[in-house]
This record gives sequence, C-alpha cells and structure tokens, in this order.
Amino acid sequence: MTAMFLLIGILLRLFTATTGLGVNYGMTADNLPAPSVVANFLKTQTIFDSVKLFDANPDVLRAFANTGISVSVTIGNGDIPGLTNTVTARRWVEQHISPFHPQTKIKYVCVGTEVLFSKNNDWISNLVPAMRSLHYALVKAGLQDIKVTSAHALNIFRRETIPSLMRFMVGYDLSFFAPILQFHQRTKSPFMVNPYPYFSPDLPKKLNYALFKPNRGVYDKYTRKTYTNMFDEILDSTYSAMKALGYGNVEIAIGETGWPTHGDASTPFATIENAISYNGHVVKEIVSGKGTPLMPNRRFETYMFALFNENQKPGPLVEKYWGMINPDLTPIYNVGVLRNEQSTPTPTTPAPSGKNFCVPKVGASNAQLQSNLDYACGQGIDCRPIQPGGACYEPNTLRSHAAFAMNSYYRTKGQSIFSCDFAGTGQITTHEPSYGNCRYL
Repeated sequence: MTAMFLLIGILLRLFTATTGLGVNYGMTADNLPAPSVVANFLKTQTIFDSVKLFDANPDVLRAFANTGISVSVTIGNGDIPGLTNTVTARRWVEQHISPFHPQTKIKYVCVGTEVLFSKNNDWISNLVPAMRSLHYALVKAGLQDIKVTSAHALNIFRRETIPSLMRFMVGYDLSFFAPILQFHQRTKSPFMVNPYPYFSPDLPKKLNYALFKPNRGVYDKYTRKTYTNMFDEILDSTYSAMKALGYGNVEIAIGETGWPTHGDASTPFATIENAISYNGHVVKEIVSGKGTPLMPNRRFETYMFALFNENQKPGPLVEKYWGMINPDLTPIYNVGVLRNEQSTPTPTTPAPSGKNFCVPKVGASNAQLQSNLDYACGQGIDCRPIQPGGACYEPNTLRSHAAFAMNSYYRTKGQSIFSCDFAGTGQITTHEPSYGNCRYL
C-alpha cells in the first residue's frame, strides 16, 4: 500500500496541471466552511481541478470566480419538464449561468441526476428535449463552450456477466439512450455515468475485486481481456453498450464514484480501510491515464464522491459518510488528493477499537434476523435502546435492531464464539459498529 501512494505522489507532480480529477461538493450539512474557504482550499491545497455541484447555488458560483477551477452545475429532476420550453431554458441560462461565466469557469450543465433510476416517466421522456433546449439556450447566449450532459446510475444495463456483451436495457436502448448519445456526439459532450462498485449486488462475493485487491479476476473470452477490478469492468461495459448502438466515439465522464467510511451494522463494508483502498486506486488510475483493457491510455474526467460528509443528509446512516475531507479541512484519510501530503494514508477517524463485536452476516434473511432479535431480547438483555425514542432506534431497520440485540447477547454470554453463532447467521468483527449516540458495549 505504501508503494502505491509513493507512486501517486510521483504521478501527481507530473500531472497536477491536468489531472482530470474533480470532486462532488455537496452541502447537505450544518458544519461546513464557507464556499469561499472551500474554493481557496481546493485551489491551493488539493489536486482537484474541477468541482461538481448538485444545484446552481449563486454563492458557490461567486466563490469559485477567478480560481481556475472548473465548475459543473446541476438542474434538479423536477425542473426537467419545464426546461423543454426554449423560452424557459433561455431564461434559466440568463439567471444561473450568464451572470457568473466566464469569471467562474462553468464547464457542464448536468440536467437531472440518475433520471432513469427515478422511474418517473415525465422526467425520463423529457430529459433529451430539455438537454436540447438548454444547449440551444447556451449557444444563443454565446456560451457554446459550456456543455450539457446528465449523470446516469448503473441500473441502465441488462444483466450480463462480461463487459463485451453488455447492452443498455431493452426498451430504453433505442428510445432513450440512442437519442442521448446522438446528442452527445453532435454537441461533443460526454456521456456521464456514476460507477459505484460499493452498490454492486455481488459485493459480498467480490469485495476484493471491488477494492482492487488480489482476486481471481474476470476473463472476457470474446475480447481476451482479463479484468482485475470492478471499476474497469464497469467502464468497459459502458463502452460496449455505447459501441453496440454506434456511439463508441462519444467520450465517457465519471460523474460520481467513491466509497463510504462509516455506517451501521447493515453496512459492514462501509469502512475507512475499504475507502482508502478503493478511492486510492481510483485516484491512481485516473491520474496515471492508463485507461482500461478496452480503452487503454485514456484519462477519464472523474468526480470523486465526495468532498465532505453531509450530516443532514436523509436516508440510511451510511449516506452521510462519503466524504474525504473534514469540515476543518484536514483529511479524513489520505489517498493522494492533497498537495504535499504524506505518502502513507493517515486515517483521522477512529481506528478499530481492538474489541470484538457480534453482527449479522450479510446474507442473513429477514426471518432469521427477526428470530435472532426475538431470541436475544427474550434472554433478559436490555433492548430498550432499540425501542422508539432509544439511542439506537434509528435507523429503524430489522438488521440494525437485530445487530444491537445480537451484540448485547454476545457480551452478556462472555463473548464466546458460540454466543455469536445464531444458527450460523452471526459473525464476529473488530469493526466498531457504534454510531452517533448509539454505543455498542
């Protein structure tokens, strides 16, 4: 691992001016520094040459003026249908882009986020028309250097096993993706995807493959290429699907990718060690420009997810912990994105406590989890913390409540290996599952 980060340091000195590496700057938090402070930090202390916003916040756009950092803005999914109207699109550009560019170097207008994933037909059917209207509006405003795109989740493919056979979903390949790719080809804008190996349904079986660690790999017999990590496989799958529709010459950009550092008992792979491995290797791969087996020597414009943790983000606990930088602008961990940082990663969040904890195995069913919960609480342990109002009630999921109860039972029974068996559905871990005010004893 140390050798890898030494290599990153060398590569950064060679490629810092044009790393192609950006970061997603989300602001759903109540503890973040002012945008002007963030802009100066990114300019002077990091190798990020671009940021992607999840809105078009005017205060943030003003903060990045004259920094030389490229900025991408995002239009909310709900605004897509209205922007099919060219008058509305021109008004949007006049209000959100023209007052700031070129002092703020706006590079992309991202129309919506993972629209197909929403399953909202009104957004899906109007995405391409809205992209066309906004492109027209930008050209009419003399801003043709700003490109229009949209980031896509990876639910866009058929379920195939090797990259060369990957195709877009039936029913959306010709009606949705072909027009989008035709737009990108015509406007010379990139097709943007959000590859997240962390969300792969195969993650429990392919963790090392996802983390760039030693593994058996995946052999594609049709191209005779061997894949040693899931990141490359996803990119080449995207390329194969695009090429099958006749658009293999359209550039691919990575709108989001990253790995969470913390979660609860239901997210055992969200650890700082895994985040260091995944993000460190992605940074190395992007900065080096080595490309993929089907796209060698190619540097993909990439936006890491994310700059900060977002403590006000709704949803599961893990959604709050994707950040790489603390609010005080110190690194949560080091993977080569800071100038003059140490070559060896230095985690600044709590390391494993040295204690053992009992949590459910990933494959445990809901029926098994309920049985474990009922059994443990029926043995006299204190289950009040997972009752409504208790410190461990949220997240209100069966897996989280079962994990707390199983660990409490494990503790009261002397922490023997047998007291964490739970009919083969429990496992002992050294990773601290405590979170917020919920403390696992």
